[in-house]
Amino acid sequence: MEKVIISAALSGAATRKEQNPAVPYTAKEFAEESYKCWKAGAAIVHIHARDPKTGDPTAHIPFIRETIDAIRNKCPEVILNMSSAIGVGFSNEQRIAPIVTMKPELASLNTNSMNFSIVDHKTGQILMNGDAIFENTFNMMIDFAKQMKENGIKPECEAYDFGGIYNTLLVRKQGIFDEPMHFQLVFGVAGGVPFTPLNMVHMQSLLPIDATWSVCGVGPNQFPAAIQASIMGGHIRVGLEDNIRVLRNKMAQGSWEQVEVTKQIVELAERDVATSDEARKILNLSK
Repeated sequence: MEKVIISAALSGAATRKEQNPAVPYTAKEFAEESYKCWKAGAAIVHIHARDPKTGDPTAHIPFIRETIDAIRNKCPEVILNMSSAIGVGFSNEQRIAPIVTMKPELASLNTNSMNFSIVDHKTGQILMNGDAIFENTFNMMIDFAKQMKENGIKPECEAYDFGGIYNTLLVRKQGIFDEPMHFQLVFGVAGGVPFTPLNMVHMQSLLPIDATWSVCGVGPNQFPAAIQASIMGGHIRVGLEDNIRVLRNKMAQGSWEQVEVTKQIVELAERDVATSDEARKILNLSK
């Protein structure tokens, strides 16, 4: 099997320093964490920029530019993957503008509208954003995909359930994607599909035969999903966006510590970890 690409999602839209002090807010913190993750074995860093003072998700281009430039200067080898989600309440234009401005090699393309909340899975209590809808209409998908293609950016199609994959396969018929495509299978979001071995097998079976794919397990789904992806030939995303802990419920010192654990998982599965340049070849990136 080909080498495993490890991605590190450093912050997300919701994880805060109050939950884990290692969550980056400032450009310097993002750059330092990106470098640590790259040194630990991550080929890609996934970026939701933050307001450096408040820690809130931001669409403010100067803040985003400062963060992306700092990462590029500190760790020019790493592949940048920018989020087109940003956070709750941002317009379509605000969501896509930072990507076409900064032109990362990869960018997330979310594939369906859904409930998206922070919850207590033990009690079923909705803790945050109980009325929030994560809006990703067909027209948004098509528009974002076309803008990414025009700017030489490869979409990472984020599928939170089976419907997201079917949505993507439908609009794919319009020829809006460069082939082969790349998918991220996300497990454990409240409003999406939970992780089970059968769910992963079925989701992967729906993908185009030549597509590359990665998995993202939220919270306690993180390392079980990584283990199965290692066995099945997939790639892996970890990071504080998805999980603030490492093994045995220990608070993670940073996304880099999760990368270290993931590298061990990959090696136990008798696979090798891809460098950033090897990942570019696997993903058919244009750089």
